[in-house]
Amino acid sequence: MIGTLLSFGHGYAASALANLLGPEGWRVIGTTRSDDRIGTLLAQGVEPRLWPGANMDPALDAATHILISAAPGPEGDPVLAELRDEIAARADRLRWVGYLSTTGVYGDHQGGWVDETTPLSPTTERGRARMEAEAAWAAIPDLPLHIFRLAGIYGPGRGPFAKVRQGTARRIIKPGQVFSRTHVDDIAQVLHASMQRPNPGAIYNVCDDDPAPPEEVIGYAAELLGLPLPPAEDFDMVEMSPMARSFYAESKRVRNDRIKDELGVTLRYPDYRAGLRALLAEETGE
Repeated sequence: MIGTLLSFGHGYAASALANLLGPEGWRVIGTTRSDDRIGTLLAQGVEPRLWPGANMDPALDAATHILISAAPGPEGDPVLAELRDEIAARADRLRWVGYLSTTGVYGDHQGGWVDETTPLSPTTERGRARMEAEAAWAAIPDLPLHIFRLAGIYGPGRGPFAKVRQGTARRIIKPGQVFSRTHVDDIAQVLHASMQRPNPGAIYNVCDDDPAPPEEVIGYAAELLGLPLPPAEDFDMVEMSPMARSFYAESKRVRNDRIKDELGVTLRYPDYRAGLRALLAEETGE
């Protein structure tokens, strides 16, 4: 089954999905706020729309599927702020709508496990904004909504190798701190699988099988490069930006059974080791 995907905030994860859809014959329309990205989207085979600004009615009329990657802003979800009524009016003829959220909606569980049934209790402003956006999208009647709660994203261009090579990588130690992660290609295959078997109302955690302390990831990247292990730094003593420090405010392990059991997904990169090895091989051409 193919169709037309309208991708709002067409960025890193959406581009990985478009790479799967294009060869199958899908039409992909992607919005961007920047003139500078129009050429990039065209090179990917994506039809760019400069939005906000463009009249989105023709794209909405053509769309069979909608993906929302745009992050909430001060006014809430930017797509709903501009186009809620227009999308609601077309809800009954859309086949699939995907909203990219974050596992940050679960809040801090001091390293404990969470799944899609865990009550939401975000502790950061970003997490609260995502929780509110999820609820706002779910409130649209008859919308075939699917929510994807993404763990920390890495992939080509977003690995730790550059900082390790430059000597700027930091092994920040906070006892008990663990994160879940996901490779962008696994996000794309989860979205693709969901589009092939829609289940309106479904919520999926998208992450790998191996939640791990962040310093282990940096250490493994250094090992792969054959470089010295970056020195350990105590979280309580190190200087960090408020944004960087906020990532350490929550510690949890995220279960991903639903993407396997319901969507039949087999992760390409079930842990950070497999993901980093693949990234390095891609970078070096080996």
